[in-house]
Amino acid sequence: MCNIPVLNPFTGFLLLHHNLSDTLKKLKITAVDRTEDSLEGCLDCLLQALAQNNMETSEKIQESGILQLFAGLLIPQSSCTAKVANIIAEVAKNEFMRTPCVDAGLISPLVQLLNSKDQEVLLQTGRALGNICYDSHEGRSAVDQAGGAQIVIDHLRSLCSITDPANEKLLTVFCGMLMNYSNENDSLQAQLINMGVIPTLVKLLGIHCQNAALTEMCLVAFGNLAELESSKEQFASTNIAEELVKLFKKQIEHDKKEMIFEVLAPLAENDAIKLQLVEAGLVECLLEIVQQKVDSDKEDDVAELKTASDLMVLLLLGDESMQKLFEGGKGNVFQRVLSWIPSNNHQLQLAGALAIANFARNDGNCIHMVDNGIVEKLMDLLDRHVEDGNVTVQHAALSALRNLAIPVVNKAKMLSAGVTEAVLKFLKSEMPPVQFKLLGTLRMLIDAQAEAAEQLGKNVKLVERLVEWCEAKDHAGVMGESNRLLSALIRHSKSKDVIKTIVQSGGIKHLVTMATSEHVIMQNEALVALALIAALELGTAEKDLESAKLVQILHRLLADERSAPEIKYNSMVLICALMGSECLHKEVQDLAFLDVVSKLRSHENKSVAQQASLTEQRLTVES
Repeated sequence: MCNIPVLNPFTGFLLLHHNLSDTLKKLKITAVDRTEDSLEGCLDCLLQALAQNNMETSEKIQESGILQLFAGLLIPQSSCTAKVANIIAEVAKNEFMRTPCVDAGLISPLVQLLNSKDQEVLLQTGRALGNICYDSHEGRSAVDQAGGAQIVIDHLRSLCSITDPANEKLLTVFCGMLMNYSNENDSLQAQLINMGVIPTLVKLLGIHCQNAALTEMCLVAFGNLAELESSKEQFASTNIAEELVKLFKKQIEHDKKEMIFEVLAPLAENDAIKLQLVEAGLVECLLEIVQQKVDSDKEDDVAELKTASDLMVLLLLGDESMQKLFEGGKGNVFQRVLSWIPSNNHQLQLAGALAIANFARNDGNCIHMVDNGIVEKLMDLLDRHVEDGNVTVQHAALSALRNLAIPVVNKAKMLSAGVTEAVLKFLKSEMPPVQFKLLGTLRMLIDAQAEAAEQLGKNVKLVERLVEWCEAKDHAGVMGESNRLLSALIRHSKSKDVIKTIVQSGGIKHLVTMATSEHVIMQNEALVALALIAALELGTAEKDLESAKLVQILHRLLADERSAPEIKYNSMVLICALMGSECLHKEVQDLAFLDVVSKLRSHENKSVAQQASLTEQRLTVES
């Protein structure tokens, strides 16, 4: 046997080089002769050299060409097999050695060794394959072709219930190998999911939750697999929620909690798992974290508070989980979340407002919350963020108000509470997300509320801002909502003053453009508003209607077979209303509308056919 002496700082590398060269030469001979004693001595020397300077030793091993000989030494019945696998595991810690290990033909014999009954051989083989796969496409591909993953999953299944330390170490290595094999590779992750790895890993977590290394490996595995949509269904059919919550309750260290959070977040995107997590008591854990960390400014505590409150909001995105936590507005969780809104912590204000927006997803909840004073809390919150406010908080509070304004019975209550005034304070905001929610909230509030629509429609500052936002081509949402609110102001107020304000502010051309929208609902809203303009204030608006080429657009909508029946119907109503204007009447005559309209008399939709007859009569009389 050759022993590597203890190194001193000056002579160590010389001794290492000298002995290593001898060892490698000797190994080439003994590998062929297969004299076990000499072979074992050489392998021990290599392992010592790797322990002292892994990179340099690995380079020498590569240069010597000895890797190719290892394939022949990986035989089940040899006493040296575990050491050979150990050497491969050590050299494969270096990125530059992984492809050479594949090229040397080591993968197939290593995968064969996974069928061994010897625990040390299995351990070192698992390490070797795991290290070769780490960040290596060639390594993964070779293990995939050799069928290594299935054998490892079968081992995890059969060894799952044995809790002695040596077995737990082997399970940890096997989990690590599967992670290195599939990390950031969707198709290999999908392969593992199809092989049924998820229920096995969940079972492992439950049985071995006392073993920190194995638990950590399971969590990393869950984190990787949970990103894949196809995994969620499998996770939902296990008791993962229960196991993770149980594990979470035991954790004290921030890093460990963070690790569990990283698994919970992607899993909680699935509605079935949301409900399971709520039933397993996750919400109580999250509320406790919030309570503990709310006054701390330590970086870890601030991060934990954010993660816990974000996850809380995510759980409320599921209809069933949300309703379970609402508990008719009497639930402890709902009450605790309410208390976040007046807090001084921006993160909690944000989470509280988002939670209310999520609770406000059905009429019953909305009505209950408005009757119990939530609107005032949200308006107070908005008030605190008017000047240089937090944009995310503004956006969240406006989202909540918008949702609360959907039920008809809430509109008048919210209007008399002063919501429009509170919302209009953000008219000067330059942030598209805030602009978008502001517009949506106002539109919901004035729906069928004539007085409020008239009041807002005569607000010149608001109308001018709407006209400006109708041109926000970079923000399609803001542009669409501005158009819809302009139209809504006219449709719900039916007021001449509102129409005059919109004409004076240059809004007519935008309503005409809106009639060509790709969304039928927007087209329709525009046509109804334009018909009201034509009926109530045609003289004021005719020049703008003419320069916006309204008549040509109506001709196009009627001639286009793809136009929806309601679009054809409202276009004809509008044509009739435009006849009162001399210049627009002339345009209608010039465009031969009669031809298009007479064809629509046989339209399959009765209302369209009827309106076509009336319009044809009108056109004939007026011609």
